[in-house]
Amino acid sequence: MTAGTYLQFVAALAFVLALIAVLAWAVRRFGLFAHVVPPRGGKRRIAIVETAALDAKRRLVLVRRDDREHLLLLGAAGDAVIETGIAAPDRAAPAQETGAAKESAA
Repeated sequence: MTAGTYLQFVAALAFVLALIAVLAWAVRRFGLFAHVVPPRGGKRRIAIVETAALDAKRRLVLVRRDDREHLLLLGAAGDAVIETGIAAPDRAAPAQETGAAKESAA
């Protein structure tokens, strides 16, 4: 094998890697596989708050939607809603409590 063959192999590999990078960027940028475009600059309406693995096949997931939380059981056999309409805790309250606790400790 000559040096030209090795150079051609390296050039082809670099070209393929560049194509993969451009395709990955396009998928992320334009959301080609997303069903719904996320809001720009706005508050997201849905978020996963916490997950807990029960065993190898089942998982509990706490999902927040519009200031309400829902507890879901996800598993191989199917999915189930355990509890719905749980009021989401106030996000500002824990920060105020820790600030008050720091003042009282000082």
